[in-house]
Amino acid sequence: MKYLRDCITGSLLPAALLLAHATSTLADGMVPKSSVVILEEANTSGTAFLVTNTDPHASLLAVFIENLPEDQDNLLVVQPTVTRVEAGHEQQVLFHYVGTEPLKEQRLKRVIFEGIREQAPGANGSMRVSFGVRQNLPVILHPKGLAKNRSPWEGLTWHVDGNQLRVENNTPYVVRLGRELLLNPGQLRVDLPRSYVLANEHVSLELPTAIGAASSVRFQPATVYGYATDPYEAAIQ
Repeated sequence: MKYLRDCITGSLLPAALLLAHATSTLADGMVPKSSVVILEEANTSGTAFLVTNTDPHASLLAVFIENLPEDQDNLLVVQPTVTRVEAGHEQQVLFHYVGTEPLKEQRLKRVIFEGIREQAPGANGSMRVSFGVRQNLPVILHPKGLAKNRSPWEGLTWHVDGNQLRVENNTPYVVRLGRELLLNPGQLRVDLPRSYVLANEHVSLELPTAIGAASSVRFQPATVYGYATDPYEAAIQ
């Protein structure tokens, strides 16, 4: 089954920033307890995550792991993948790291929670189902022994080479941020191709030919939970 990605546009407004095609947790159906799953490698028994069936009737909860285009390694399994959840009840989902080597850096995946509702039989007596609001959340795999970092965006470095802007994340942390960048002086707006930079990843984008001498870049960082912090300005090196 293929899942379409929502287009998320970054913003420099001081509002909540829902990144990388996350859906609202205020919707009916299967509602996750948090906006992100953080899997600690040190927790060998797995990371528990709660999902609540807010519908007035029982539904099936289906859970899918989705890899990013930039990281296709299969590092996670979940239990259960499909289960019945009664109306108003919580269901615990366990996430397990199944990589063959210890994590050296944070990794980013997606998890999809989907409610499947049984409906009254059709005119021919066949069973019918409907699907609730799909919840698509990030999963951050955190290596054993790696210190927590509340402001990983401070580790990004920015460079201009000709008509290319390059952001380098030479750290072991995933950085979440709004896609909109403002180059100063001049308040020139450019957009990142996505709202995250993976650990030890470099991302480049093409600039307008008449960029001039930009000295800094202003962007909207986000916490690990996807909420906007104060805008941050970094020097272009």
